[in-house]
Amino acid sequence: MTKGDYYEILGVEKGSSKDEIKKAYKKLALKHHPDRGGDAEKFKEISEAYAVLSDDTKKGQYDQFGHAGFDQRFSQEDIFRGADFNSVFSEIFGGGSGGGIFDMFFGGRGGNHEERGSDLSHEVSLEFEEAVDGIDKEIKLPVSEKCEKCEGSGAEGNDVENCDECGGNGQVRRNRRTLFGVFSSISPCERCEGEGKIIKTQCGECKGSGVITDVKKIKVKIPAGIDHGNQIRLSGKGDVNSKGRNPGDLYVIVKVKEHEFLKREGYDLHLEVPISFYLVSVGGDIEVPTLKGKSKLKIPSGTRSGTVFRLEDKGVKYLNSNEIGDQYVKVIIEVPKLNTKQKKVLKEFDVSLKKKKFGLF
Repeated sequence: MTKGDYYEILGVEKGSSKDEIKKAYKKLALKHHPDRGGDAEKFKEISEAYAVLSDDTKKGQYDQFGHAGFDQRFSQEDIFRGADFNSVFSEIFGGGSGGGIFDMFFGGRGGNHEERGSDLSHEVSLEFEEAVDGIDKEIKLPVSEKCEKCEGSGAEGNDVENCDECGGNGQVRRNRRTLFGVFSSISPCERCEGEGKIIKTQCGECKGSGVITDVKKIKVKIPAGIDHGNQIRLSGKGDVNSKGRNPGDLYVIVKVKEHEFLKREGYDLHLEVPISFYLVSVGGDIEVPTLKGKSKLKIPSGTRSGTVFRLEDKGVKYLNSNEIGDQYVKVIIEVPKLNTKQKKVLKEFDVSLKKKKFGLF
């Protein structure tokens, strides 16, 4: 099923402010929320649009790539994760019921949805040819992970006891009265942070946090055709959360060094080549450098300076495709420095052309 345009779904213009986007969503959420008899699919549609357009990073990706490129970078959970639904629903219903949006859309993980660990980013510098051909890289970076000694519990020798706040359930139920009736919500117990257990003796390795930080080696497969500024997302390679679980993602940001004489534009390459006046006068062949060695280029007689020639399939391979870009060669007539003898010969040649032009020969 084809997705609709997020701006049209919320009924806002592309240049609308965050406040305008939020206001439009609140109006539609009040109308379509399932707790008020609305359509769940319509509510999900407007919530997805709001989750994207209210986030600068997601909005920028969507504006640049549309659904096709955007959906390759963000999963459904990525789209909804981090969106400020709590404040919106608090303003509408009088309490923080935003957590339930995960319960509604992702099969019962709403109020119990565990916080993800932090996402990480790391820059990788590539030679021009490495970006074109693709390469495997190994990076090192500090990453937080579960403490193996206590298996993430934070307790020494499993020395824990049941939380007396939640009775060991890890959850508490709260009722809120709003304009639309009584809403009941289940949320993690604040005292034990949803674990249902209280640590009596802390682990000596992680000091009770359940998490340690270590420098890890991570292999990154750089696909052929990647360009400067592109990102590679490695799911689950970021930091774990405070409980030593549910790691975030690692975003590898690619920096590509410039080529000595080839300039990349998308998947095409551009090259300027100086040629002599003699060659453009009589015509002939030249050899030009490409990514795969030298290639022959025919220069017709009478070619003008600035003429661009196309070498098909001599560019960069498209990401995740067998299609290959082209290389464009712009020829520039080179004006040499002449000695006295050369100037004299050229002047005689120039005079002969003028005489011919005016019919004197």
